[in-house]
Amino acid sequence: MAARRGPTYRRRELGKELRRLREGVGLTIQEAVAGLGFSDTKLGRVETGHNSLPKAEDLEKLLNRYGIEDIDDREFLMSLQRESLSRDRFIRFRHFLPSGMPMYMGLETDALEARAWHPTLIYGLLQSEAYARAQFMTAKPINETTTAFVENNVRLRMQRKERLTCAENPLTLRVILDEAALRRVMGSAEVMKGQYEEIERLNALDNVTVQILPMNVPAYRSDINFLILNFDARVDPIVTSDAGEMMTFTDKELDVWKYNQRFDAMRSEALGPSATAEFLHQLAQEL
Repeated sequence: MAARRGPTYRRRELGKELRRLREGVGLTIQEAVAGLGFSDTKLGRVETGHNSLPKAEDLEKLLNRYGIEDIDDREFLMSLQRESLSRDRFIRFRHFLPSGMPMYMGLETDALEARAWHPTLIYGLLQSEAYARAQFMTAKPINETTTAFVENNVRLRMQRKERLTCAENPLTLRVILDEAALRRVMGSAEVMKGQYEEIERLNALDNVTVQILPMNVPAYRSDINFLILNFDARVDPIVTSDAGEMMTFTDKELDVWKYNQRFDAMRSEALGPSATAEFLHQLAQEL
């Protein structure tokens, strides 16, 4: 299956290559930028894929410092730099997105597989339109947001869900939901019943697997939500969470391994995917 290659993917691919080249010649980030006219902080964020490298001449300077003379190698890296500057699909939503969300959506667009856990809310790509609207409306008076803000966020969330049903390279999604998240009423009982139906519909897709971790099972539960995104071999997996005020990202091998361990531990204790529909029907009856 071919990977999607949007600007976020290209930024991370370029950053990974630049870090490999720098470490290959034994330079620290501070040594690599000395006298080049930009900061070590800038290069650090480029290497992690958080920032692009807008000026081609800055890349030229780095390649000269790293001793990259092969014309094909230089052109490959220059092409990554150019492609990393293209416009993201969701650029029109940037003015109301929280910090970190544009990068998150770029990663989500480029990923081949996602593994998600959420202990308190329905994971975003599983949300029905009514549930998403109720979630934003509940926070509206607290965060002092506008109705336009709410509707734009709902529209964006529904557009993001298209990754699950698109004809070409749909996202493979595996989600574990805590029973507590399913019982926490958002909007109304009718909204929740519609949400259960939406989860059941998505769980029937070949590329979506939803498991429920019942509250009466004495299993390990991560106290924060997290998402593990896997790409093709050119880009490392990444873990992200929005449990705090800002989104966090890490692609450190040990961190990714730890979160995969946590996901697998909860998955082994959760009900099998075939039991999801029956469990949701039971919850709907209780409502």
